[in-house]
Amino acid sequence: MSTAVYQAQIQNAEPNAVLGINMKTRSLIFAVLLTSLCCLNSVSGQTSVPEGFESVFNGNDLDGWYAMPTADPRKFAELSPEGQQARIAELESKTDEFWRVEDGVIINDGNGPYLTTKRNFRDYELLIDFKLEAGGDSGVYLKATPQVQVWDTTHEPSFKHGSEKGSGGLWNNGKGSPARFPTVHADKPVGEWNTMRIQQVGARTSIWLNEKKVVDHQIMDNYWARQLPIIASGPIQLQTHGGKMYWRNIFVRDIEAQEANEILATKQAEKFQSVFNGTDFKGWAGPTDNYEINDGVLRCKPKSGGTIYTEKEYSDFAVRFEFKLPPGGNNGLAIRYPGNGDTAYVGMCELQVLDNTAAQYANLDQRQYHGSAYGMAAAARGYLRPVGEWNFQQVTVVGSTIKVELNGNLILNTDLSKIDSFLADRPHPGKDRTSGHFGFAGHNDPVEFRNVSIKDLSTQATDE
Repeated sequence: MSTAVYQAQIQNAEPNAVLGINMKTRSLIFAVLLTSLCCLNSVSGQTSVPEGFESVFNGNDLDGWYAMPTADPRKFAELSPEGQQARIAELESKTDEFWRVEDGVIINDGNGPYLTTKRNFRDYELLIDFKLEAGGDSGVYLKATPQVQVWDTTHEPSFKHGSEKGSGGLWNNGKGSPARFPTVHADKPVGEWNTMRIQQVGARTSIWLNEKKVVDHQIMDNYWARQLPIIASGPIQLQTHGGKMYWRNIFVRDIEAQEANEILATKQAEKFQSVFNGTDFKGWAGPTDNYEINDGVLRCKPKSGGTIYTEKEYSDFAVRFEFKLPPGGNNGLAIRYPGNGDTAYVGMCELQVLDNTAAQYANLDQRQYHGSAYGMAAAARGYLRPVGEWNFQQVTVVGSTIKVELNGNLILNTDLSKIDSFLADRPHPGKDRTSGHFGFAGHNDPVEFRNVSIKDLSTQATDE
């Protein structure tokens, strides 16, 4: 990878999208990074590890990799830890039948199972070079899910699949998805090396190919179960698809929670208006004495609660915020709340804010876990960060539909007008409300919130 290529990638990155820090600090770090890149020692095509990254391919052998047939990763997760290790050992013993390393390059002749990292990745940035031969068709699986498409864009038989549009798209996204094909054709001629950079926070995926951004912060669909988000953490895989492929310079950088939240918050930030000033309860109503504000953080006082809410009412809106759970923490989001009563029933709904891992919640109804429309619609589980870390969440309410995106993963997408089965058969008379307040429904636990902002969709297009 040349210094010019990586420098251009950095320049084309959105503000704060690479390191999630202020611009001056970011520029200083990039200057150090580029200085180190100027000293790259190219040996047989394998370069030095860029600052902040680590190599997942050592340039000599396939240590840390094994070849696994493509399969729903949930099936592998069902194995015991011992069963997983035994399966990896079995597959690793056969990897050399299909994959080899020559002069710092991973080579596959187009046959066999997919080369797979032993390590799993959650939020990360991947740098990888690839080269293909005429008619080549391959890809990169992210979290064991297909795929970032790589192919010969001049191969006419593949035009029926859209190959002429270029590599780098999330080809297995549903038809009509803005990420299915790249926004620009950025491939180099067949036989030349291409450099790809992939940034993935949750399922939110951005891709740069040869200095050009080709996918912009789009959700990667779960090919294996389209009604669910992709798995929270999984391996990187290199696909075999009948044509000879070459791969080199494979580097990964983990993205920590703070940076991940900043990346998620950056997208369309200018369209959201802050509704919490971090200092006082201006613009809010309800039992505010049951809450406290410290250093920009809103917290429900221990053994206190009640629903505090915005003075302004909303019909269609999107709200984004960060929250942090204590062990066993329980709170909720009041959606289209009328200003009094139990928001879970008199409002459109209460969206759960809950520590799903707490022992006391092990046997709840599925409609009571985090992100669920309480008692009505269950959210996907497994996408909360560890207790004590800040999470990023966005909720979008349009008509009778609600979407909940947690840490870049769409965990709930439901139409409440179609729900006729309720927890404990208790009706929800407020579920068809068309407007109301937004708020926090405290349940005696010191759950914390910050950076609360709302986009009023009654005046703006729903473009997410």
